[in-house]
Amino acid sequence: MANIPADLLYTPEHEYVRKTADPAVVEVGITDYAQGELGDIVFVELPKPGAKFARMAVFGTVEAVKAVSELFCPVAGEVIASNPALEGDPGTINRDPYATGWMIRLRLSNPADLSELLTAPAYEAKIGG
Repeated sequence: MANIPADLLYTPEHEYVRKTADPAVVEVGITDYAQGELGDIVFVELPKPGAKFARMAVFGTVEAVKAVSELFCPVAGEVIASNPALEGDPGTINRDPYATGWMIRLRLSNPADLSELLTAPAYEAKIGG
C-alpha cells in the first residue's frame, strides 16, 4: 500500500505539494504510489531556478526502466531550487520520495492554486487505497 502523508496535497497525476515555513514557497515531487508504478528511476530532468510554470504545465520528466513520464506543476510559480541530489542519484525518488526525493521548490504565483489540490483522503480514494 502506498504511503500517503496526511500533511501533503496531491494532484490526480501523482505529484505532491508540501508547504514550507515560507507560506509563499512549496516543495513538489512525485508520490510514493507514482514511484512504485514507475519502477526504478534512472534519470530525472528538472528545470533551473528562475523557470516559471503555469498550473499543470509540464516542468520536467522522470525516466524509469519501464517508461518516461512527464511531470506536471501542481501550482503556478517560479522555480527557486531543483534538488541537486537527484542529478547524481535519481533513485533517491524511489527510496524516499517525500523527504530527500523532492524535485523542485516553487515560489507560488497564485496561492489559491493550493485549494485545487487533493487532500490525502481524496488522493487515497483516487488511487484505490
